[in-house]
Amino acid sequence: LYNSGKERAELEDLDQPGKFPQKQGGTNHFSDQCVRICSILIHSIVGTAAAQHQIIAIPVTDENRISFWPQHFGSIPQWIILEPTIFAWMDRFCTDYSGGIWNFYTLSNGGAFMAPEVENDELWSLFNTMNGNGGDMSAEAAGIAVCLMAFSHHACRTECDAMTEHYYRLRDYALNHAECNAIMHIID
Repeated sequence: LYNSGKERAELEDLDQPGKFPQKQGGTNHFSDQCVRICSILIHSIVGTAAAQHQIIAIPVTDENRISFWPQHFGSIPQWIILEPTIFAWMDRFCTDYSGGIWNFYTLSNGGAFMAPEVENDELWSLFNTMNGNGGDMSAEAAGIAVCLMAFSHHACRTECDAMTEHYYRLRDYALNHAECNAIMHIID
């Protein structure tokens, strides 16, 4: 139940004789320590629930790349144009982009996306001329941003609920990503 040893130690410390708040004047008053206990327990429960619902990106192996698109997007009209459309969005947003290898990822919530492969931790500079927002981000964050743009436009163009679901699954992952703000500014 505890997220950390610190939370356990704080609660055990409060459980020592004389540490727990006592009744005062025949009525029960909440003390700072009671509030502290509640705060620690709530933090522990919320943290545990969040960890259970964390969305994880899983790299697709080279052997499974061939089935990535039909497996995840095969029921979507015109799915075959998604990959080149994602490349086009990257080309539009990143002046330094000149093609290359992309990695595929599946998400533990059923989503999927792709991101450029990089040899180092270089940042990608993206700028969206449609909203005037730009930023530097990792290759994964850049891939998420352009996939979200492509998924959104494809869902609108095809009016396909399954494509809309792919957008929201990836967006849910992006909302908990370390670079969430940069991604959201680009797609806003």
